[in-house]
Amino acid sequence: MKKIIIISGLIIAGLFTSCQDYLEAPAISSGEESVIFSTADLAKGAVDGIKVPFGETNSYRGRFLPWYGLNTDTEWYNSSESTTDDKPSLCTYDARPNNSQMNSSNNVWAMMYIGIERANICIRGLRRYGNPTPGTPLGHLLGEALTLRAIYYADLLKTWGDVPARFEPITSDNIYIEKTSRDVIYKQLIADLGEASDLTPWPNETAWTTSVERVNKAFVKGLRARLALAASGYQQYPDAVRRSNDPDLSVANMYPLALAECRAVIQSGKARLEPSFETLWKKYNQENTSAGGESLWELPFADGRGRMLFTFGVYHTSIDQYQANGAAKGGVAGPLPNVFYDYDQVDTRRDVTCVPYKYGAAVAGVAKQQLNAFNKWYFGKYRYEWMNRMVTSTNDDGVNKMYMRYAEILLMAAETANEVEGPAAAATYLKELRRRAFAPINQPIKVDQYVDALNSKPAMLNAIVDEHKFEFTGEMERKQALIRWNLLKTKLDDAKVRMTNLRDHTGDYATVPSTLYFKYRADNVTLDIYGLNRGESTNPGVAYTSFGWSSLVDLKINSLYKVGVNPDNRQFWPIWQVFIDGSNGKLVNDYGY
Repeated sequence: MKKIIIISGLIIAGLFTSCQDYLEAPAISSGEESVIFSTADLAKGAVDGIKVPFGETNSYRGRFLPWYGLNTDTEWYNSSESTTDDKPSLCTYDARPNNSQMNSSNNVWAMMYIGIERANICIRGLRRYGNPTPGTPLGHLLGEALTLRAIYYADLLKTWGDVPARFEPITSDNIYIEKTSRDVIYKQLIADLGEASDLTPWPNETAWTTSVERVNKAFVKGLRARLALAASGYQQYPDAVRRSNDPDLSVANMYPLALAECRAVIQSGKARLEPSFETLWKKYNQENTSAGGESLWELPFADGRGRMLFTFGVYHTSIDQYQANGAAKGGVAGPLPNVFYDYDQVDTRRDVTCVPYKYGAAVAGVAKQQLNAFNKWYFGKYRYEWMNRMVTSTNDDGVNKMYMRYAEILLMAAETANEVEGPAAAATYLKELRRRAFAPINQPIKVDQYVDALNSKPAMLNAIVDEHKFEFTGEMERKQALIRWNLLKTKLDDAKVRMTNLRDHTGDYATVPSTLYFKYRADNVTLDIYGLNRGESTNPGVAYTSFGWSSLVDLKINSLYKVGVNPDNRQFWPIWQVFIDGSNGKLVNDYGY
């Protein structure tokens, strides 16, 4: 399937080691470096090597992607109430520096910095020896190296806040360094991505940008917009939750920049929404990596790496007709039970996103759908049954992480246009996204009438916050957005109230049925379910079997975040103890850790 992640070029293997090994390894000569970074094919191998740490065992593959981003007002770890291990604490805002899942020297923190070191070496080499200019392969490679470094840093910043900044290769003089203000790092990344935008081609403009596994201009501009909003947004600093005090990162400076970048992508016509929400996610599970559609860039995994379906897919009890990944695969996390009912009933995103069934134990190799517990839904965006191949790895599925898609460009454009120019300017972008979500017969009311009524900045922003929820549930993008809107605890508490009302069938959830009815369709595998929608409370007939959903309990509801913890004071994970201990006294934890 995807080979990028395993091609690093043997000629440069000595360059890409851990920090300690790098200092002990024989130094590469300037002559060797000049050959590598002045030759497109060799330099491409070096830049591809920047991506290798994404797939290492305790890196993005098995530690970062499965855990960062949970819990929010839309998504949670399905066993958040468990006390059997340290996994829930990563999600319930109670992580500790010695967390048993994370406190190891090969954890994602280390892997991110190995990726950054590889990027630093490539950037230095390409600048010295490559004459990288726009429209040339070496220019594209420099743009890609700058962007990959920005990805690692962006994820470090959203996970840990202030972190050490390394923008030059490690030497014996700078191996131990203190944390740097995130404001300084954000400004560097925003400048780097401005340069990278000039160097990288649009999707399908060159042979190298026909796949979303390689960086292209649309993604670079989108990432720059995302970082501008994050940098200017609210977040926890060691002294308070606030916006940056740096005037360069003010809303007045960052929002126009983000708006310009988003409009450039929109006006280019080089990316677009897929025609339907279901089509988007079927193409994703089918591993269609062609550029020019909705996916702007994907974190690439080889067939034997990556755990997107392994972790987040609809749950499979055993090996069956859809997957040979193993027993108990998928279903680690899911949407909160109320989210299904927060969607408009005719919103086509609802049934793609929220799945109330699992696949039971296979009989003669065939598993059937089975209704699951009321408090354990699954993300329908990730489905083995939509793949074009049978996953046979025992630990991984090889499906990429979709890191950014065009829908985010539209929502960022709406948000920034609303702030800079007012709600009328934002309406165009919000309407485009909602038209995809609703059938043509519903669009006059659900799109035009709905959006046209948003005639103030606060009303438009609230609608954008809601739209983000309906568009991105299950993609673990919500946490950082809630933080920068200063809505993290507010929305988590609102979600607790919603789940309580759903449990009690009061308020907005008074007409939610308490009994489902199901029968199997002609294929004797898939379910025909009655009773999911409000008002479906009449027994549909003898062909159906009734199924009483178990109620939510306070223990489950309160596990959204740990009782006694304020999520706004735990917006970041602590730096793991192994890295504190190995920092020669340079690193410390803030935020009360």
